Amino acid sequence: MEFHEKLLELRKSRGLTQEELAAALYVSRTAISKWESGRGYPGIDSLKEIARFFSVTIDELICPREMITAAEDDKKAFVGKYVSVICNALDILTAVLLFLPVFGNGADSPPAVSLFALTGIQPWLKIVFIVLLSVMTLNGICGVILSRFDQPVWNRHRLVTGMVLSVAGVGVFIGTRQPYAGIVCFAILVIKAWLTKKH
Repeated sequence: MEFHEKLLELRKSRGLTQEELAAALYVSRTAISKWESGRGYPGIDSLKEIARFFSVTIDELICPREMITAAEDDKKAFVGKYVSVICNALDILTAVLLFLPVFGNGADSPPAVSLFALTGIQPWLKIVFIVLLSVMTLNGICGVILSRFDQPVWNRHRLVTGMVLSVAGVGVFIGTRQPYAGIVCFAILVIKAWLTKKH
């Protein structure tokens, strides 16, 4: 008997709903539904909690093949969180471009100034820079907040949004002849692309 069948049988033998079991195990009802339908395995900590709750051994719950799958799922989840944390930090790091002297200001002034001291461009373009960098930073902050919830789909969407914003940053800064800011955004983009590809 597979793990998902055993879990379903154990839950029904206790007369519990998925919601009640989820509350007892401190997981979401969605997690219980996923486990019972065979679409995934709980992590090692959740397996221990399930075994304790139903007074069975882990060996009775899951076969060695399923244990390997559960360990691999745990590893993927850990790597995914690690990648997400780094990408969030990189997005938040773009806020330093608001204050670092990396913007060219023209021939009649210092060669590089901070964004707020920038006067050698059209005012609307300065607003575009500020909005772009602010949105990139907010995306990273949202990623940090969303990482507190166990929703991999949200993380994936946020990672894609971060990549799109990084590409936009590179395009805007290079297109407006701000090479230093463009290089910083490009470096962030390359690091994020390398991390997500490895994941």
